[in-house]
Amino acid sequence: MHTGAMTCLIGLIAMAFPRMAIILVVIFSDYIGTAYQTTIWPLLGFFFMPVTTLAYAWAMHSSGSVAGLQLVVVVIAVLIDLGIIGGGAANPRVRQYVVVRGDPGPSA
Repeated sequence: MHTGAMTCLIGLIAMAFPRMAIILVVIFSDYIGTAYQTTIWPLLGFFFMPVTTLAYAWAMHSSGSVAGLQLVVVVIAVLIDLGIIGGGAANPRVRQYVVVRGDPGPSA
């Protein structure tokens, strides 16, 4: 049985490296397999929305459905995967602007 601190540590590692967490969960348990019942959705989730894939698997195992607190966690995971939460390339400090100056031509 995991202690509270160990569960928190596993959750933080999963948020920092969600794809690695999915690989470890698939190798060492059937947690994702029982949550999804198919192979295609976890595979697509691994490549496109890894945090949402983990959040949905957690929601299905904690209550059997996505409702209440589990729904809030899944929605936040979707927002993280879409880049709405966390910034990413949309952060103005990250953007780089290139100014191209054309030849002004002959002076008249």
